[in-house]
Amino acid sequence: MSEELPGFPYHPDPLATGAVVESSTTCLCCRRARGFIYTGPVYAVEELSNLLCPWCIADGSAASKYDAHFIGDPAGDDVPLEVVMSVDACTPGFPSWQDPQWFFHCGDGAAFLGAVGMAELAMFPDALQALRSEVGAWGWSAEAVESYLGALDKDSQPTGYLFMCRTCGRYMAYTDFT
Repeated sequence: MSEELPGFPYHPDPLATGAVVESSTTCLCCRRARGFIYTGPVYAVEELSNLLCPWCIADGSAASKYDAHFIGDPAGDDVPLEVVMSVDACTPGFPSWQDPQWFFHCGDGAAFLGAVGMAELAMFPDALQALRSEVGAWGWSAEAVESYLGALDKDSQPTGYLFMCRTCGRYMAYTDFT
């Protein structure tokens, strides 16, 4: 029988994003099979992929026991180190084509909403405009920027990753490909 998943304020639906899946795997940290396992990136000396349960991430015990980190590179506003460390040690990360980035805004960590393609981004004009600016800064023509953004696919590459500021509600995104 599966237990109810812990809440993650900075990754509100890890089942929908695929960072947590149903599994009978026993967690390496707590030695319990709780019905779910974390599938996202783990930055640690030991190989911990698909071996940690969401509860050991949520309470920080996996980060503490294995000196593990889960979110990749912080991006955005200056925030207190304690906030970055809390997000990094107690929040499921997400897989990306390159090293993932995690957005911070309004002095807090942003909530990761998932991988997105152009179809999904159409509902988030502020995130889409920020991506236009980001990609435009690469020195590409306006046509090349629009072509690239039009090719974004949540299940393939290039991919967008969508975040929402937990304070002001602003949507942010970045893109990634191999």
